[in-house]
Amino acid sequence: MQAFSPAGSTIRPVQHRDLEIIEQLQLAGSLSAASSESTHYTRKARNWFPLVKFVSWFPNPLRHLFRAYVAEANGQILGFIRVSPTNSSRSTWQIDEIEVDPASSRSGIGTHLIRYCLESCWEARTWLLEVDINAKDAIALYRQNGFQPLAQLTDWEISADALTELAQHQPDLPNLLPVSNADAILLYQLDTAAMPPQIRQIYDISVNDFRPNLLDRLIDHAQYTLNGMQEVSGYVYEPQRKAAIGYFSVLIHRPIAPKQTTQDIQPAHRCQLTVHPAYTWLYPELMSQVARIVQQQVGNEKYPLWVSSADYQPEREAYFEQIQATGRSHGLLMARSVWHKIREARPALDALQLSKMLSGFQPARKPVPGRIDVIPPTQPDELSS
Repeated sequence: MQAFSPAGSTIRPVQHRDLEIIEQLQLAGSLSAASSESTHYTRKARNWFPLVKFVSWFPNPLRHLFRAYVAEANGQILGFIRVSPTNSSRSTWQIDEIEVDPASSRSGIGTHLIRYCLESCWEARTWLLEVDINAKDAIALYRQNGFQPLAQLTDWEISADALTELAQHQPDLPNLLPVSNADAILLYQLDTAAMPPQIRQIYDISVNDFRPNLLDRLIDHAQYTLNGMQEVSGYVYEPQRKAAIGYFSVLIHRPIAPKQTTQDIQPAHRCQLTVHPAYTWLYPELMSQVARIVQQQVGNEKYPLWVSSADYQPEREAYFEQIQATGRSHGLLMARSVWHKIREARPALDALQLSKMLSGFQPARKPVPGRIDVIPPTQPDELSS
């Protein structure tokens, strides 16, 4: 598996003693911009590491919750990478984070980490990642390892005052319904229609991705409770077409005690929108509905709303510019495919050497083709003719 090993470095799974060094690499941010969310994720992994390590030993939905590797040389951590599957079939994986020691070769260690993951994750047929558009070193590293840009992503921030103004509009959504597992096929069809074919092929989403089981729901509920979040979702149903034409899911940041608030993470609501390309007039209506839900849940607490959009959704970006939303960050969606070479098993009979055992049944010399004589006619009528 160590096909490419610069400076004698080796790749191994993350251990508990590595998490402090990983946090230092995250704060340095040599490849990716230093993110408070990534360091907070590592701190939580440090607290729950024994449990996370235990559940990774057998097949279960949490097996890949914290799948990370480090590059080590002479007992020193030179870099780390964290990956995870993006769909239920685990055919598409993503690089969540990668960092390299600034004193080491970014290209060499980074390539070593990426290639190890590409080779070791046998289920993955496609890999994708999101990278900040200003992270030139990271983009160069990904391009060097075969990743190509697919789309530009923009993270928008809608201020609390703008949310209050949006909530004053009465949304016209007569067929707004709550989401359940019975609606998985409708949401899958909506997601398929909202994505370009190339992006759809990369994500390889199926109906099962919109149908979480009971364990997944319990896990999500526990995570939201610990983080002081609440999820509210719904979709707009078109009875004539018998299809879903709009969907929203908002993670509401609930007010919690100041001593429980994480100081390095800005509190904000998170929203996910999916609108059918033929019904782009739903953007103002859905955003007004989201603003009303947020206002009802948090009361006087004012937090901004974060929502992401891609350049293949021009109507969404035009609407966010219209309501004077602020672009928090701009990034690239990059992807590449992977073809795993399957070793051909040697047939078991080859080891018996039957050709030597049955040599007596083989001809003494190679047969030489001879002339084929024509058979003379035997019927009387053929002789007379």
